[in-house]
Amino acid sequence: MSAVPNVPEVLQHTDDTAPDAALQHLLNSKKATAEELARVDSKATTNGYHATNGTKPAWQLHDAPIENQRPIKVIVIGAGYSGIYMGIRIPERIRNCELVIYEKNGGVGGTWHENRYPGAACDVPSHSYQFSFNPKHDWSALYAPASEIRDYLESTAKKYGVERFVKLRHEVTECRWDQGEGKWHVQVRQPDGAIIEDTCDMLVSARGNLNNKQWPTIDGLRSFEGEIMHLSDWNQSYDFVNKRIGVIGLGSSAIQIIPKLQQVEGAKLSCFIRGRTWISPPLGQHSQDELGLESIYFNKDQIESFKRDPAAWMKFRMKIEADANNVHSITLKGTEMQKGAQAMFEQGMRDRLVKKPHYFDRLQPGFSPGCRRLTPGPGFLEALVEDNVDYVKNKIVRIEPKGVVTDDGTLHEIDALICATGFYASSAPPFPVTGLRKTTLQTHWADRATNYLSLATDSFPNMLMMLGPNGAIGEGSLTMMIESTGDYVIKAIRKIQKERIKSFVIKPDRVRDFLQYVDTYFRGTVFSEDCQSWYKKNGKGQSGDVVTGLWPGSTLHCIEALRSPRWEDYEYEYHEEVNGAEVNQMGWLGNGWGATQMRSPVRTEDLAFYLMDEFQDPPVEGRPEEKESLKIRPWSY
Repeated sequence: MSAVPNVPEVLQHTDDTAPDAALQHLLNSKKATAEELARVDSKATTNGYHATNGTKPAWQLHDAPIENQRPIKVIVIGAGYSGIYMGIRIPERIRNCELVIYEKNGGVGGTWHENRYPGAACDVPSHSYQFSFNPKHDWSALYAPASEIRDYLESTAKKYGVERFVKLRHEVTECRWDQGEGKWHVQVRQPDGAIIEDTCDMLVSARGNLNNKQWPTIDGLRSFEGEIMHLSDWNQSYDFVNKRIGVIGLGSSAIQIIPKLQQVEGAKLSCFIRGRTWISPPLGQHSQDELGLESIYFNKDQIESFKRDPAAWMKFRMKIEADANNVHSITLKGTEMQKGAQAMFEQGMRDRLVKKPHYFDRLQPGFSPGCRRLTPGPGFLEALVEDNVDYVKNKIVRIEPKGVVTDDGTLHEIDALICATGFYASSAPPFPVTGLRKTTLQTHWADRATNYLSLATDSFPNMLMMLGPNGAIGEGSLTMMIESTGDYVIKAIRKIQKERIKSFVIKPDRVRDFLQYVDTYFRGTVFSEDCQSWYKKNGKGQSGDVVTGLWPGSTLHCIEALRSPRWEDYEYEYHEEVNGAEVNQMGWLGNGWGATQMRSPVRTEDLAFYLMDEFQDPPVEGRPEEKESLKIRPWSY
């Protein structure tokens, strides 16, 4: 029963406004508190309430509704998939938030803005590499080229207004935490070269794992007189026709570029491949076969059918996602799926290397499929056996002005050298980041990128990471992991805004606990086997013994883990009370009003929103436990 019964309608339409009434209540409360303190002894305790004995003023109600949408500022570093997601969801969900997204490149898209080498493409099905809320019907291929992904990200940013917050050609050069202020100080190089300083309450690193390019550590690299380029910094003006081309590496990028360069008129390739790897069938092959797709390329009729028939389109998308999420067992040692995959990959590689069958013995790894990133590599094996490609297995000992010298003494003369040598994954950024007690992230991660749930690390308050260490996935949808991480970050932003939190930082013990879980989990997976992989890079960018790049579980496992934050895993410091009183951590309750009540003019839907369809979640009559949505995804707090 309500403490105050309904009042006559005439009294509901007085000249008093809700803000006026709220202010009057605050004044009354302040006056009553002063009178109460005057009546009690300064050392007395009544009902758990302590008088202040004159050392501090009495605590007062905060002049804000319970939502407490106080001003807050967020800086996001990077405008790739993660940064774009933040640029959509932060303004959607957080009110009174100043958002700035600093991007060092001349356009959005992150790695897809940078990677423009021939053959650059998605190596997972395109329809699983998009935002869940903004699907694209007209991908040209099951594995979309980089240009299409770049266009998709640019159009998504424009569609949802992300461009309002992005500052292009603004490169972050330093981040420093000030505990006294409870703010990050961020140094940024502008397009004109000038350095400015910005500050924020929350710093979000959306740089991703594949951002800071890693050159090979080979003697004489810079002595080479020909064209030298890293795949992430491709010279599009260079003409490869009739050139002798050296390619170093056997990662996903090398596997994509070699078939394209092999087809260049008059080109002669020397592929320096020391490692071994499995080349998988197309990762969506089962869906492709079941859906009757004869090629990885979609024709106009297929694309039009996706647009015309929403049910068929959704069935296709669901099938792609379900197949990706149904192969988690392939990453676990000794499973039937893992054994079957190895036999299938072996036969598939032999079939594609029939022109030079001895190459299979060179490539066949001693580790299980999945230890290194699985790459379908359309055309790679076929290119490797062509007459204009030299597969060089010998170790490179140095690079000279005219070419590459291997340990058998051979000088491989080349005109261009392509370094497909990856990135400094799971390591500190190439600029100083300084947290508590002047600890730099570079020092903190000198041996290993220690983290909590891939998104936080101790000693660095108010800083969260998207696709941080242990933030990638061995199978499933990476974009759903980005969305889940982003949602967690936004909940954290809202928490510090609403509860007047000055700083929050993950407890070192929880970092320790998470890493213990990570290491124990991966011991039973193929990722722990002996292979060279960016999944296992240490803080210096070298291949190590522990898995630092991948989430310890499936995509669905990650989505659930990040669904309901464990706020008790953090330590907090609160903003001081305005009047100098002792901090009351329940002060977030505000002035006793809700924000919807204090709007002017107030609307019926503001005051009774909980009856509207979009806020309803009706149970199943008779047997609430039969609700289908909760069978699919169990309820969580």
